[in-house]
Order: sequence, then structure tokens, then C-alpha cells
Amino acid sequence: MKPPVRVKICGITKKEDALRAVEFGADALGFVFYKGSPRYVRLDVVKSIISELPPFVTTVGVFVNEEPSGISEIIGAAGIDVVQLHGDEPEGICSLWPRVVKVFRMREFTDLKPLERYKVSAYLLDTYSPDLPGGTGQIFNWDIALEAKRFGPVILSGGLTPDNIDKAVRWVHPYAVDDAVDVSSGVEKEKGIKDEEKLRLFIERAKSVFP
Repeated sequence: MKPPVRVKICGITKKEDALRAVEFGADALGFVFYKGSPRYVRLDVVKSIISELPPFVTTVGVFVNEEPSGISEIIGAAGIDVVQLHGDEPEGICSLWPRVVKVFRMREFTDLKPLERYKVSAYLLDTYSPDLPGGTGQIFNWDIALEAKRFGPVILSGGLTPDNIDKAVRWVHPYAVDDAVDVSSGVEKEKGIKDEEKLRLFIERAKSVFP
């Protein structure tokens, strides 16, 4: 039997949203440490949230062109499990931490070329925007994600919502057992604040495609 897709809820800023996401079945929670993001969350808040999470929930720290020393300091203080690099970080720094997710922004198949240089735990594919490093709310051609699987585990992001997650999982997930989906703006009622019903529906529908 094929296992259900893994679900990461990103842009968590409140303890209530984190606990609700876990209750609904989220596998991972993402915390944005990039101060230019409307979903930026302070280190002390993240520490407080993580201290109340169950032991088998993966926590992810999202960074954009942060100095490696700063990343190490933050993840050590907060108890973060996985580093997610969302900027223009060179491939060399990806070996500095045990588990790294590198984000690549997609417009066309040629945008997959840089993945060849990065040896990471997973590749998160988001939609390209000239103005934002992420959280655009727009989808890209999911056939690109299928092609990306030859490099390793893929996390599909970009414009996912409760209304399209079923189609997204059926399109991308059937070809591997270690893929995941990532959502932030698609389950919000305002930037940084999750909508309970959207959160529940997204996770429920993502995980019910391959019961």
C-alpha cells in the first residue's frame, strides 16, 4: 500500500496554529527566520512553540541568504530539525548541517539545471516571482516537478490550496514514496495567520489521496 504524502505547513507564527496543524496530521512545521517576510517569527516565539510540540513532528527553519553561523546559532537555540535554504545560497554550505532542504523557483524545465550541483535531503520547488522569494500563491507546471524527481526527493510548493491539493498529489506523488507538499499562503486567513478550516481540509485531502 502506498503511504500518504507528507505535509509541511510553513509560515507558522502562533502556537495555536502549530498545535492545530499537528492535530490535523501535519508531518512538519516551517518557521520563517527571514525578516523581510510577513511570516517572520522571532526566535523566542519559535522556542516556545517547539517546546509544546509532540516528539515526532519535524521542525524546519526557513532562511534566505543568512550567514551559516547565524543559521547554526538559531537552529541550535530553537531546536530546529531541518534547515531550509530559500535564497541564493551556494552548494557548498549545504553540507554544514545534517538535513537541508534547498528551494528552487520554477518557471520552465531549464530551471532544473542547478539541482545537479546540490546534494541535499530534498528539493523544494516553488513558483518563480521576480519580487518574492516565496509565498506567491501561484502554481507552476507540475510536469517540472516530475522531472525533478531524478535528482532526489521533491517537495511540491507554490499555489497549493485545499481546492487543488488532491490534483497536485495525484499528479506528482505516485512516482515516489518520499515526496511531500508544502503550503503557507494557501491555508491562511491573513498573512502569518492560518485558517482552521483551510488547514484541516488541506491536510485531510492531501493524505486521503492514497489511503
